[in-house]
Amino acid sequence: MNILVLVSGSGTNLQALIDAQRSDSLPGSIAAVVSDRPGVYALERSRAAGIPALTEEADKRLPKEQRRIELSNRILTIARNNKIDLIILAGFLSILQGKFLEEYSGRIINIHPSLLPKYGGQGMYGERVHQAVLAAGEKESGCTVHLVDQGTDTGTILLQRKVAVLAGDTAESLAQRIHKEEHSAIVEAAKLVLQKLTLQTEKGKSK
Repeated sequence: MNILVLVSGSGTNLQALIDAQRSDSLPGSIAAVVSDRPGVYALERSRAAGIPALTEEADKRLPKEQRRIELSNRILTIARNNKIDLIILAGFLSILQGKFLEEYSGRIINIHPSLLPKYGGQGMYGERVHQAVLAAGEKESGCTVHLVDQGTDTGTILLQRKVAVLAGDTAESLAQRIHKEEHSAIVEAAKLVLQKLTLQTEKGKSK
């Protein structure tokens, strides 16, 4: 099974996937990493692991909807060329749309730093999520791995990891504890989907 990982930042979740692949605990191989931002550290992690690292920036000259479709189509071409089975959004901030979502329906997963459906949707990412959790006085937070659909953070939930919100927490301290849970959650969710896809492939061959 070939995996494409999409990133926008430092790539700690990407590193968790790379480490799982190295230890043979991931039933698939990361064929390529794509960033929508140039120069992010995730690209260095990819290159250090010998994985092709690509940058595909959104064309800001285009209107928002057209920009999203155009970027999605470029990533779809990369996925097709690399015969990708599973796409993992590991801190990927661009919104994907169009044919890409249709062709890879059920084969795109995303990790979000809250217990969805709470604190999801457009504009809710990174520190904004943790600030909203603290402002609401929540007693717990965590992370969610879900399938990607046409909405934003609305797809079927695959698994969640919870952490307590502690007295005196800042957005940064809460984020650090959630990050640790994200690293195991993204690997476990990838395994679940890859195992399901493998079974489907085997069943298809036996018919």
